[in-house]
Amino acid sequence: MKKTALYSWHEQAGAKIIDFGGYLMPVQYSGIIAEHRAVRNAAGIFDVSHMGNFYVKGSRAKDFLQYMTTNDLEKIQDGQAQYNLMLYPHGGIVDDLIIYRIEHDTYFLIVNASNAQKDFEWLQEHINAFEGVSLEDHTEELSLIALQGPSAMKILAIVFPAVDFASLGSFEFCKALYKGSELLIARTGYTGEQGVEICLSNNIALPLWEALIEAGKDYCIQPVGLGARDTLRLEMGYSLYGHEIDQDTNPLEARLKWVVNMKKGHFIGKEACEQVEVNLTRGVAGFSLDGRVLPRQNFKVYNTDRQEIGWVCSGTLSPTLQEPIGTCNIVREYINPGTAILVEVRGIYHTGVIRTLPFVKTSLG
Repeated sequence: MKKTALYSWHEQAGAKIIDFGGYLMPVQYSGIIAEHRAVRNAAGIFDVSHMGNFYVKGSRAKDFLQYMTTNDLEKIQDGQAQYNLMLYPHGGIVDDLIIYRIEHDTYFLIVNASNAQKDFEWLQEHINAFEGVSLEDHTEELSLIALQGPSAMKILAIVFPAVDFASLGSFEFCKALYKGSELLIARTGYTGEQGVEICLSNNIALPLWEALIEAGKDYCIQPVGLGARDTLRLEMGYSLYGHEIDQDTNPLEARLKWVVNMKKGHFIGKEACEQVEVNLTRGVAGFSLDGRVLPRQNFKVYNTDRQEIGWVCSGTLSPTLQEPIGTCNIVREYINPGTAILVEVRGIYHTGVIRTLPFVKTSLG
C-alpha cells in the first residue's frame, strides 16, 4: 500500500484510514457530517495526493491531447485548466480528468487515482503517432492539497499574502513560491464551494498543510476525508468514475455532453458519440427518496407501474438537506424533474422523485 506525504499527520490526527486507489487514505476524522458541514459553512482541507499526475510535453502535445480527449483545448490559454474526458473507440469512458495548460507545448494532467496506471498506459499506447511528444508520470513526486469552502480564499491569502487570488477565475491557475519551492494553485475543486487545489512537491506538503490549518483556525477549518468528499460531490451532482461514468457509459448518457466537442477534429470515440447523439435513450438524473432509507449503487429503479427503468449510480443521506438523495441512470422519458419513481431497497419499493441538479446552492452560486 502506498502512503501520501501527509500520511503520518492523518494517523496522528486519529483519522480512520482505508485503502483507496492503492493508497492508505483518510476516510474521516471527526465524522463525515461534521466535515461536510465545515466545507459548506466555513472551510475544509483535503489530502488528495493519491490522484495521478502526468506531464505531456512537445511541439505536438496539444494535437496529441486533442486526439485523446473530447473537449476542445483550443479554448484554453496558458494558466487555464479544462475538465475533460478520455474515451474508448466504442464511446465508453476511460477516465475524466483536468488538463492544465502550462505553456503552448506543456500540459499537466490530473487523473483519478484508481485509473492512473490504466490512463498512463492508454496515453502511451497512442503517443507514437505524434512525433516528439513525451509523457511523464510524476504521481510519486507530487502532493495535492484541496482547500474548499466559503472561507477558503481568506485562509489562502494569509499563507500567500503576495499573491493576487482575486483575479484568479474559475479553472484558472497560477504559480507561487512556498519555502523556496514552486507550486501550482488552481481555482478548481470537487465540492461546489469556493476554493483551490494546490499541486506541490512532497517535501513541502506537510509544512503547507500545517500552515493552512494554522491560518484557518479563526475560520473553523477542519481536515476532511474521502467520506465527506463523496457526499459533497454528490450534492452537486458531480460524476465519480465507477458510479455515474465508466467504460460502459457514453458521456452523452451521463450529463456530460458539454464536455464533448463534436465540432473539433477527430478524437477517439467521436463516431460512437455521434451515433448516441441521434438516438439518445438513457440519461443520468438526480433523485430523492421519501423517508430515511438510503439508496445504494446498483439498486434498481422503477416507474410507478413497477417497470424497471434503470439503476442507482450513487446515493447517500444529504448532510445539508437531511434527506436521502442520489443519482440514477434511467430511460430518458422519465428524466424530467418531478417524475415519480420507485427504488427497490431489500425487496421493498420506496417512493421518490426525479430532482434538478445540483441539489444544493453553494458559495459559488
